Amino acid sequence: MLLGLGLWAQDNTIKVDVDLVNVLCTVHGKNNALIGGLEKGDFHLLEDGKEQEIKYFTRETDLPLTIGLLVDVSGSQERLIDTEHRAASAFFRSVLRPKDLAFIISFGKDSELLQDSTSSPKLLEDGLKQLRLNAGVGGLQPGPVPTAQNQAGTVLWDAVYLAANERLKSEAGRKVIVVITDGVDEGSRKTREQAIHEAQLADTVVYSIDYSDPAFYGGGFGFGGGGEAELRKMSDETGGRVFKVDRKNSLDDIFKQIQDEMRSQYAIAYSPTNPKKDGTYRKLDFKMANKDYKVQARKGYYAVAN
Repeated sequence: MLLGLGLWAQDNTIKVDVDLVNVLCTVHGKNNALIGGLEKGDFHLLEDGKEQEIKYFTRETDLPLTIGLLVDVSGSQERLIDTEHRAASAFFRSVLRPKDLAFIISFGKDSELLQDSTSSPKLLEDGLKQLRLNAGVGGLQPGPVPTAQNQAGTVLWDAVYLAANERLKSEAGRKVIVVITDGVDEGSRKTREQAIHEAQLADTVVYSIDYSDPAFYGGGFGFGGGGEAELRKMSDETGGRVFKVDRKNSLDDIFKQIQDEMRSQYAIAYSPTNPKKDGTYRKLDFKMANKDYKVQARKGYYAVAN
């Protein structure tokens, strides 16, 4: 959550305001259906238990979008890479608009930047073509990564930390990480908590796709890496969700659901009643006028100065 400088797009203009906290959220009703068409008065936002005055509000926001796609290419994912490539290509073609950006990072025993931020479908497709088992440092536009010399198996948390810190922190607008993995981390230098912290500092929503190869784990659907709880913690804290690929939901289906959520977001900004930029964590909570509605948003933010 960006504190100290708020960038707000409304009516095709960019407004700059100080001491704004920006929150992206989606609202779900019964059967988890997305709820659109709400007004500012439908939302009540609390910070550390104190209600805040919502200063700016837009629905179904068209703010610029930056997507970081993180793909697990460790040994447990070898048979899934071709499917991930195809589905991700279709996702980018469908969701990206001319003013949007995307980048691709693969992670196995180390992290590799396959394609830096771009709006070019061709460059993104070229990056996806480089997805391969246990990719090392190299690729289209490689950059130094903190895990390059680390002997590890699946550096999931390092990859999330890298994406948030190096690629998203300086971006404006909406920021999303989509990570495809079975949720097992082996050998990251960063912890799950550090990865979550960095995503929160970068004002980034993390959507996790729990995708396991049943054959690798010796069973049918329902047998996998066992990392769903870890992924859920990360996504819940940042305002995202966990989706699981299974017999009822293909990877294409899940990409479509993520796309629908990103197009149904509400953008909210407020000036906190506690103006101190002391680095402390501030808890956020939403109360809806309609008790049947549930808000999906980050759990809080760190009050740091820019």
